[in-house]
Amino acid sequence: MTGSSRRRTSATEPAWVEHVIWWQIYPLGFVGAYPAEAPPGAHEHRLRRIVEWLDHVIELGASGLALGPIFASRTHGYDTTDHYRIDPRLGDEGDFDHLVAEAHGRGLRVLLDGVFNHVGTDFANTSWFRKGGNGSQVGYDTFEGHGELISLDHDNPEVIDYIVDVMTHWLARGADGWRLDAAYAVPDRIWSQVLPRVRSAFPDAWFVGEVIHGDYSARVRDGGFDAVTQYELWKAIWSGINDQNFHELDWALVRHNEFLDTFVPMTFLGNHDVTRIASRLDDIRHLDHALVVLLTTGGTPSVYAGDESAYRGVKEERFGGDDAVRPEFGSPPEGVERLGHDEFRLHQYLIGLRRRHPWLHTARTSPLQLTNRQYVYETRNGADVLVVALNIDDSPLSVSLPEAGFDAGTIVAGSGAPPQDVVSHAEVEAHGWLIIAPTARP
Repeated sequence: MTGSSRRRTSATEPAWVEHVIWWQIYPLGFVGAYPAEAPPGAHEHRLRRIVEWLDHVIELGASGLALGPIFASRTHGYDTTDHYRIDPRLGDEGDFDHLVAEAHGRGLRVLLDGVFNHVGTDFANTSWFRKGGNGSQVGYDTFEGHGELISLDHDNPEVIDYIVDVMTHWLARGADGWRLDAAYAVPDRIWSQVLPRVRSAFPDAWFVGEVIHGDYSARVRDGGFDAVTQYELWKAIWSGINDQNFHELDWALVRHNEFLDTFVPMTFLGNHDVTRIASRLDDIRHLDHALVVLLTTGGTPSVYAGDESAYRGVKEERFGGDDAVRPEFGSPPEGVERLGHDEFRLHQYLIGLRRRHPWLHTARTSPLQLTNRQYVYETRNGADVLVVALNIDDSPLSVSLPEAGFDAGTIVAGSGAPPQDVVSHAEVEAHGWLIIAPTARP
């Protein structure tokens, strides 16, 4: 199928993003630098430990490394004190260059995490702090009441210039894009001044804003992002499964289709800020169903490190409540320990399916069968189509392709059954799933 007949993405999204699947890590936790009783020094070069995992990323099938904060800070990385300096607990600029070179040498893109809404109390230029007084630092506004996070005055032209310079500095050093932390807290008019300047110097860079609630399409349009984080779909996947209410998921996918008319969201089942999906789901049998949705719907998918092996971790609303979902990783597993893990192998297979069908990047979904506990949907981009059947009921689910408008199809993936020859009817076992590639349509 020719590219001209496919769905279009946003005008600014680089072409490479159609093929990227991110593997996201929280570096300070990943290398054991935070929390730590005795924080490491730059001489330990812990950032280089991530290089040990790059072959794991390739084995998984991902094509990009999304890093959490790596710049100098006092504690968790989101209280930045110097955006031009690698956090000494991780190493130094040479370690960053080494990591980027090793990633690019394997064909992996690198995404950085930019915290430009707020800074730590030790940030040098206090004249850029936004004056107010809603926090513990008298006379300065803070981010969502956190006294250690001082809001920047984005109406100050020097702050705009600083953000542009930091972003271009690290793009010139090899980064491929930026995740913009708390983008929702910065006025869109500020991003609309920053991003065109950065993009003019690096037109092939990708910019995704962290946005949780609100009008995603308006934020993309007014701020100039390529994408925003798709929290609506994230929530609907796990709560629709837990509540045995696929109508919630279907409604979220209707909204998702609307977003895809103007931009491609960043989709995910987990990240450094939320309870891991294996801990979030009430029935671990449905972990596969969640992954199937992620990798058969439009979007730019991200896999949070450890989720491919069904890691557990619960986020709690307290000091240190993120630690359980931001653990230290040792050396990568080898042999049977990794490749024999069912969840890892399923990630491999579905990521491979995704990369063989890049049209899924902008595919739209539509329901073919829908009840509270059984859901069959079509995911389509022009003439390219897959049929996905999800069953979280105690009874089997019968799928008739002729009734769905297709003559027949081939089962390309599913629970409890290997790929099969062409079929016109299929049965999905209780708590199972299938992905079918239609071979004809009337």
